[in-house]
Amino acid sequence: MKIDERLDRLRELMKEHDFAAYIIPTDDFHSSEYVGSYFKAREYMSGFSGSAGTLVVLQDKAALWTDGRYFLQAAEQLKNSTIELMRSGQPDVPKIEEYLHDNLPEKAMIGFDGRTVTKRFIETIQEKANEKQVSFDGSEDLVDQVWTDRPPLSKEPVWELDVEYTGKSRAEKIQEVREKMQAEKADQLLVTALDEIAWLFNLRGGDVAYTPVFLSYLLLTKEQIMLFAHKEIFSAQLLEKLTREGVTIKPYEEIEQAVSSMSAGTKVWLDSGTVNYRLTGSVPEKVEILDQESPIVLMKAVKTPAEMEHMRVAHVKDGVAVTRFIHWLKTGVGNGGVTEVSAAGKLEMFRAQMEGYLEPSFSSIIAYGPHGAIVHYAPTQESDVEMKAESFCLTDVGGHYQEGTTDVTRTIALGKLTEEEKQYYTTVLRGNLALSAAKFVEGVSGQNLDVLARGPLWEMGMDYNHGTGHGVGFILGVHEGPQRFHWRTATGTKSVPLEEGMIISDEPGLYLEGRFGIRLENLVLCRRGEKNEYGQFLYLEPLTMVPFDREAILPELMSKKELEWLNTYHQRVYETLSPYLDEEEQGWLREMTAQIQ
Repeated sequence: MKIDERLDRLRELMKEHDFAAYIIPTDDFHSSEYVGSYFKAREYMSGFSGSAGTLVVLQDKAALWTDGRYFLQAAEQLKNSTIELMRSGQPDVPKIEEYLHDNLPEKAMIGFDGRTVTKRFIETIQEKANEKQVSFDGSEDLVDQVWTDRPPLSKEPVWELDVEYTGKSRAEKIQEVREKMQAEKADQLLVTALDEIAWLFNLRGGDVAYTPVFLSYLLLTKEQIMLFAHKEIFSAQLLEKLTREGVTIKPYEEIEQAVSSMSAGTKVWLDSGTVNYRLTGSVPEKVEILDQESPIVLMKAVKTPAEMEHMRVAHVKDGVAVTRFIHWLKTGVGNGGVTEVSAAGKLEMFRAQMEGYLEPSFSSIIAYGPHGAIVHYAPTQESDVEMKAESFCLTDVGGHYQEGTTDVTRTIALGKLTEEEKQYYTTVLRGNLALSAAKFVEGVSGQNLDVLARGPLWEMGMDYNHGTGHGVGFILGVHEGPQRFHWRTATGTKSVPLEEGMIISDEPGLYLEGRFGIRLENLVLCRRGEKNEYGQFLYLEPLTMVPFDREAILPELMSKKELEWLNTYHQRVYETLSPYLDEEEQGWLREMTAQIQ
């Protein structure tokens, strides 16, 4: 069926259930950023394939909301549909709750699959909808009746991550969580976020694209550890080990029954911002809810010494692969035949040669020329273009290794650049270097530091429409909270102080629609520095080991200090990577990282 036929069928089902509107988000049952094939309902119904977006279908119209990363991509993919693109956060663009309020009649009913939205999300709509006495029904998955060839739920095998890599055993982590529960006087903790469960149990899986986690829920009490998952994903040996450690494996589908059976008078800790609407609504009335962020979020964000050391190893391996790729691309494009898709395949080949490589941490962005201005562009057979020895290729790629997770962006000059292109590249580079060199007192958040990266662009009256940096998980989600670099604090979130062990991306950019895009990204590790009468100081250690493109830099636009930062970084890159490269690659890297006076 075509998109309009799918929408027509959905509207027929909406009439049967008396739904005036139906909401289709991006999420799975666990509020995951990336979702498995079974959960791509919004993509199936709209044709938009970005990782963030919400589709709202009415009887006479439909609209899709997405953020600044996807404005260009969504506009292209929705072009031949009847779905209106809503560019979230832009002037005169209504929020979902405003759109519903303005377009629904009195006492209308809004439908949705309550397993794929959170209570907090519905509450944002409900406040406005109450003015028209609108009601809500989260019991129906109507897309399932439209999507006749829907893939089944994934049940990929689970594997264990040794304590050598994690630095803490399951037992130690669970004990720490229970101590936090005790401090909050919570009897039970309900966890639905897949990366939190995988981290807590030192287990990894394959049920979600680019994120090695497994479909599961957790109910933790003072005495019990109940893991709700498909039993067949565990080996007999791992099942025996978990049982011996006090973990009870229960059927994945029984979580609602377990929640609804909670005893009156108990206190359950859950986060209505991540726990789905149906599960939150299953908690009995006489059970007290402690609604706040899971204790695992911050525990997971602060890496152990073992995780920090292994992440350094992962970035050396990734640095070798990506540097080889850049050398191959810069020397091969002029010969013809290199396309975005073929380049992505070549990069994957270089990565696969590294011992311990597991899989990509997100879909590789290989964006030539105008495609670079599409912030989260991913090449497809339909969009693929051949690269020429001119302009930029924006390459944003990441991988999971046995030792950790990587994410790196380099914008590569494929031929002679204009002075304007070099000026913009140098300006973005200055922002990246300034943030990377930050030194600050304990208590400072990423929100405080964001101006360092944006400053050079702001001086030119320019900016980029995305955050400067996100947290990164340890063989988990490549995008992880709560730490981030962004001057804007999203509604319902709080500013989180940076701590030693947090890993964050540093990725300022500039995007000129129809021309090119520039983004330069390193991952940085927050470290403790000196302590004196002014307090404990912290600094950022670059983890990424990949050269910046010397051919795109205008040194005269950089201060002496900025050149020192660049030269120091490049010297470290060369000393770290050169032992793993062949003679030709070494010579090229020596030139690329040569000191700039």
